[in-house]
Amino acid sequence: MKTVIGIDVGGSTTKIVGFNGEQLIEPLFIKAADPVTSIYGAFGKFTHKNNISLSEISRVMITGAGNAYVTNPIYGLDCRHVGEFGSVAKGGMYLSGLDEAIVVSMGTGTALVHAKSDGSYEYLGGTGVGGGTLMGLSKRLLGMENVDNIIECAEKGDLTKVDLRLKDMSRKEIIPGMPDYFTAANFGKISDLADKNDMALGIINMIFETIGMLALFASRHYGIKDVVLTGNMTNLPQAHTIFETLNKMFDMRFIIPPLSQYATVIGTALHN
Repeated sequence: MKTVIGIDVGGSTTKIVGFNGEQLIEPLFIKAADPVTSIYGAFGKFTHKNNISLSEISRVMITGAGNAYVTNPIYGLDCRHVGEFGSVAKGGMYLSGLDEAIVVSMGTGTALVHAKSDGSYEYLGGTGVGGGTLMGLSKRLLGMENVDNIIECAEKGDLTKVDLRLKDMSRKEIIPGMPDYFTAANFGKISDLADKNDMALGIINMIFETIGMLALFASRHYGIKDVVLTGNMTNLPQAHTIFETLNKMFDMRFIIPPLSQYATVIGTALHN
């Protein structure tokens, strides 16, 4: 049985995965200075690592912002371009095993789709808040560009020195049924004592709460509770804590499945 390769081409990062029949071949990613170098580097490393010859590949499915750079067949193989939002939908459904959900792709920005297991989907829009927001604000406010360092700082942060909570506004219940630790205003109570750790956590919390609320509104519109979170931002350890809090607050099911950062490229490979 021949292998189908899926490639998700970013500006300088390319993700790649394969399916041999229904068997998923472990995905990987490559960083390079330009998309073309990244594409060929990912393809070469993936096929070498998994001992896949060109003759064993039936086709290559390509998506992503940088897929326009692929204008010729890769090593003479059948290359097909597919839509990114359809890939987000397929990948989210595959990884979650659900019949229906809101699938959220958290990359540089954030996209939301309403997806079903039969392959149908609807692109709902999105927000410019995402990984690009994290890197931009961290560079300006913290003087930091290394995401691992930002995460490390955030793990030591204290949101009470950054965010305004309901309990800061009144001793009485403001929103019926809403816990008093619910955020009233991100960065609405920055203390003079707030340090880089607190600011780092505040930035991450603002991003995830913004995305979470958009997904919540979308899920309520369709009368479903399952939201599948995908994309590179799911790698941040704070994602699990923040979305679990939102689960409890709003009786939702925010789900971060295994291989969530590879959902789009997996969905790309699943296209016929």
